[in-house]
Amino acid sequence: MAKVSNGKVGREQERAELHRTIWQIANDLRGSVDGWDFKQYVLGMLFYRFISENLTNYINEEERRTGTKDFDYATLSDKKAEFGRDDTVKEKGFYMLPSELFVNVAKNARHDSDLNETLETVFNNIENSAKGTESEDDLKGLFDDIDVNSAKLGNTVENRNQKLTRLLEAIGGLRFGDYADNSIDAFGDAYEFLMTMYASNAGKSGGEFFTPQEVSELLAEITTVGKKEVNKVYDPACGSGSLLLKFAKVLGKDKVRQGFFGQESNLTTYNLCRINMFLHDINYEKFDIAHGDTLTDPKHWDDEPFDAIVSNPPYSIKWEGNANPILINDSRFSPAGVLAPKSRADLAFTMHMLSWLSTSGTAAIVEFPGVLYRGGAEQKIRKYLVENNYIDTVIQLPPDLFFGTTIATCVIVLRKSKKDNKTLFIDASAEFFRGGNKNTLSEANRAKILDAFTNRKDIEHFAALVDNKIISENDYNIAVSNYVEGKDTREVIDITELNKKIAKIVVRQQELREAIDAIIGDIEGANSKE
Repeated sequence: MAKVSNGKVGREQERAELHRTIWQIANDLRGSVDGWDFKQYVLGMLFYRFISENLTNYINEEERRTGTKDFDYATLSDKKAEFGRDDTVKEKGFYMLPSELFVNVAKNARHDSDLNETLETVFNNIENSAKGTESEDDLKGLFDDIDVNSAKLGNTVENRNQKLTRLLEAIGGLRFGDYADNSIDAFGDAYEFLMTMYASNAGKSGGEFFTPQEVSELLAEITTVGKKEVNKVYDPACGSGSLLLKFAKVLGKDKVRQGFFGQESNLTTYNLCRINMFLHDINYEKFDIAHGDTLTDPKHWDDEPFDAIVSNPPYSIKWEGNANPILINDSRFSPAGVLAPKSRADLAFTMHMLSWLSTSGTAAIVEFPGVLYRGGAEQKIRKYLVENNYIDTVIQLPPDLFFGTTIATCVIVLRKSKKDNKTLFIDASAEFFRGGNKNTLSEANRAKILDAFTNRKDIEHFAALVDNKIISENDYNIAVSNYVEGKDTREVIDITELNKKIAKIVVRQQELREAIDAIIGDIEGANSKE
């Protein structure tokens, strides 16, 4: 297998080649299956290959370290392989026999008339290998969305197996390089590219599951300013996990000491998030992703507080609110004395995150812009946040950054331990470039926002540090446009010079009128003589 070249140019070339190949595979094999649905098969096979190679490399390294230099787990008999099952499951969280490895199933696929049954058995065996162990919850249901018997793949078993064979061979042909020589996070990068492209083509449904990488990176950078490591990171509406995993890139996965925590209500996306963790080589004991409704059934009471919280919760969704009498007494929501409206749960998520934020932690939350200025219960919650000095910064983002919506969202940054009694407002609405059919934050755009956030000073037409007393006098309206004066792009007019020009025009107009009158007079005189 080809090794990955070094250097930035090599990385970008390899990434571009990988992306082109993956997208070609997706388009060639999709057929009658909707793109957003078919991603389950592409991502599932990508995941299957990853854990096969990851496990094989782990076992090979262990055996070679003990002196068996040419050991290759993929060529071992299943009978001999059984002896290493228990110890491997304790370390990796799962086990696969050599015959179940991606490379061996793919090699035999064209000659396997029962390929769909083979794959179904392999997937079940992988999940069952974790039963009764600490990793059981992390593996359970991971392959549920890869229905190898679906009519979407073909009307007959033969047709389905043909498509599955092509998919196995295509995924097997992707060049990821040797793990030790990887200059890019190849499997993880492939996943993120697929999610981005499918989300872009799927519109709204895609946007519900995926936050653009550059936005994720900005939030991770904001919550880690001045920190080289954090205890653990959390996202209460984690989607496919892209926000959480940016901490692995910004800090390094070993610098998130106790791991990655998240909760997701959508079952398919919950499975995608766990797959994403594995694809980024986050081992099972370093993540805890739960399934369920965070607002009414939070799963991480025993794990809070968190040093870093990032989230892009669903915008203005309905929730139980005051229809559930228990919620007003919930320690997450009760401090504000009021619940977020039943028709708009945005600030319920905000209060939840504030409650679970550590004293020295930072939370960065993408919000629907209405939460900044709407009245009623939301105004009362903002009053609580401002008067208790929890709002650190409000950032206005550009429009059309996210999949499925063109609105200009904002970011609210929360802190429990601030050094001043002020709120920073940043107007980043013009910080973007047009990339394809979406606006995008460039590295320079992110750097400008992050510098303003870090320096916490007034910047003309871009940032304003405002005393909380002024915000209270403004009825707790925290819309950025109220505090950062926009740059006047109108042309400056010199009135004196304009008057001179007008005077010249008037004179010239009079001269032309007199000349025209003279011409008309000459014509009329000539006519009268005739």
